Amino acid sequence: MPEQQILVLDPTGSAPDTEHQALRERGSAALVDILGVRAWSVSDPALLKQLLTNKDVSKDGRAHWPAFAETMPTWPLALWVAVDNMFTAYGKDHSRLRRMVAPALSARRTAALQADIEVLVDGILNSLDALPTDDAVDLREHLAYPLPIAVIGQLMGVPADRRTEFRAVVDNVFATHLSADEQAANTAALYGLLDNLIEIKRAEPGEDMTSLLIAARDEEGDGSALSDNELRDTLLLMISAGYETTVNVIDQAITTLLSDPQQLAHIRAGRCTWQDVVEETLRHEPAVKHLPLRYACADIPLPDGQTIRAGEAILASYAAANRHPEWHGVDADRFDATRSSKEHLAFGHGVHFCLGAPLARLEVATVLREFFERFPDAQLATERCKLERLPSLISNGHTAVPVLLRPAAPTHAGTSR
Repeated sequence: MPEQQILVLDPTGSAPDTEHQALRERGSAALVDILGVRAWSVSDPALLKQLLTNKDVSKDGRAHWPAFAETMPTWPLALWVAVDNMFTAYGKDHSRLRRMVAPALSARRTAALQADIEVLVDGILNSLDALPTDDAVDLREHLAYPLPIAVIGQLMGVPADRRTEFRAVVDNVFATHLSADEQAANTAALYGLLDNLIEIKRAEPGEDMTSLLIAARDEEGDGSALSDNELRDTLLLMISAGYETTVNVIDQAITTLLSDPQQLAHIRAGRCTWQDVVEETLRHEPAVKHLPLRYACADIPLPDGQTIRAGEAILASYAAANRHPEWHGVDADRFDATRSSKEHLAFGHGVHFCLGAPLARLEVATVLREFFERFPDAQLATERCKLERLPSLISNGHTAVPVLLRPAAPTHAGTSR
């Protein structure tokens, strides 16, 4: 069949719903241009699940992407495919690296964080209480950000006075409107912070994950446990993925609930739970829209007669897949916390399924429950359609979420009836 015309993805992510619909209309997979790189965007959930579990699909660009060497010097998203950690590992290397991180994010350790997370949320809400009541408050800045940063900071042992610096560079990792030079400078700054963290924890180790990974690295000095690059890049993955994505889910959940009073009514009437809201948010507005990249290790025939050739890049388009009508019906674009099936791919699928999923779910559910108990009358200070989206084709959130925490009660002239 004739080759499709390549769809150029918008690096600013300004109209994702329209773009995702265009991808679905092109079939199970469509050729796209992602900042100058050609890839197959897969938006059909059934096909995407197959590819994510296919041994002939790799995340190791060095080994399985012929264009890797020539692309890296000039591609703004080079860090996403050049890091040396479990995110880009394949086969036995992936299993080895994942085993080293998994204990820190086990179900038992995550459950043990419940009390700490509740204390953190209570402190954040107390800070909101202290803000002027007449002005709109940016809940992305004052609620969605502080909790994930505090949690991942404690887990990884990032000193409190360095977390703002980490936040700035991690935000830019997810920004896709920056030039290759700007991203290179940001990457250098990020690695500078990581090297400093390693130096601090090597001198004064604690019970945090960074100290544990350093100990594993130093005890096996031949690099069989963790090489120097793998140590740095594993810390990069844990810190960035552990906070930015959770920020977006909190942002999107609050924005949706304040835009749709019926969903809050469902919760308050007991027709659904906060966990239902979290799952429907992950389906409807996943934290990551597109996740670069994977690579075909062999020719992969597609159901529509096309073929992904060996060495070609694959883009997992999670947001488009989550709203596919063949998965969630004709109303897939509608947020409904009472929906019977809220299956999604927000945390990936297969061997690369996100280890931090239980922690993210716990953080978001706790924030939502406590916030709406404390501020039951909160309102968006502007229409949802006027909220500015993050300039990214990867990260799915807003630049700000202005909210009136305690709107003034309306005054009525005349006699009440």
